[in-house]
Amino acid sequence: MSDEVEPGHVRVRLDLSYDGSEFSGWAKQAGGRRTVQGEIEDALRTVTRSPGTYELTVAGRTDSGVHARGQVAHVDLPREVWAEHHGKLLKRLAGRLPRDVRVWALREAPAGFNARFSAVWRRYAYRVTDNPGGVDPLLRGHVLWHDWPLDVDAMNEAAGGLLGEHDFAAYCKKREGATTIRTLQELSLVRGEDGIVTATVRADAFCHNMVRSLIGALLFVGDGHRPPDWPAKVLAARVRDSAVHVVRPHGLTLEEVGYPADEQLAARNKEARNKRSLPGAGCC
Repeated sequence: MSDEVEPGHVRVRLDLSYDGSEFSGWAKQAGGRRTVQGEIEDALRTVTRSPGTYELTVAGRTDSGVHARGQVAHVDLPREVWAEHHGKLLKRLAGRLPRDVRVWALREAPAGFNARFSAVWRRYAYRVTDNPGGVDPLLRGHVLWHDWPLDVDAMNEAAGGLLGEHDFAAYCKKREGATTIRTLQELSLVRGEDGIVTATVRADAFCHNMVRSLIGALLFVGDGHRPPDWPAKVLAARVRDSAVHVVRPHGLTLEEVGYPADEQLAARNKEARNKRSLPGAGCC
């Protein structure tokens, strides 16, 4: 699949963040629902005084209610539009965008860059508290309350059995024609001085509901309902387990997206488009 920028256009990288509480996810939807993509594309069209919409490509399409601190997207703009507006575009977007979404940087992307396919990892954080009194009201939109005490050591023990390249079908909402094979590079949990447990989850990519399903399984281990080896057994079965709950989205934040060196962008772009299979797996 070719990803060449059309002649006369320039690819622009956007670094952005948003509070997902009032959004129906990243991607534009029918029916007029409010989305992050829709807000930014509308603002971009307005501030550049363009007749049409310039479509964004994003590193990770977040679900309804999920937040982002380090999201990345790209857009291809006519070169004359970029030349006219780029010096003031960031400030104009700040004046046009709603307060729950911000673009922090705009710059011409290097050759071969694709916000989605050039990424080598995405890092999420999920925050939960087991404080008997509940969640700090000032943090209620970003922290889940779990009403059982959590054993973080047991959760980390369970997390170790999920690392590496696997078929995560047991932790994903299956989509037709899409693979569920992913490489989970990091899954660790730390309890802060404020009592909030932060799970760091990093992988080359994520399938639908994967992070929230993994956290749901680890919470069952942390509160003693399942042993530490249970999440790995669910993974090995490769089928959805009704005991694995998809936790609520508001505790989840996309923190950062990683990219290779500029000279490796095009190769990574091409590699990421190939559908993967596990070693020894048959085609059927």
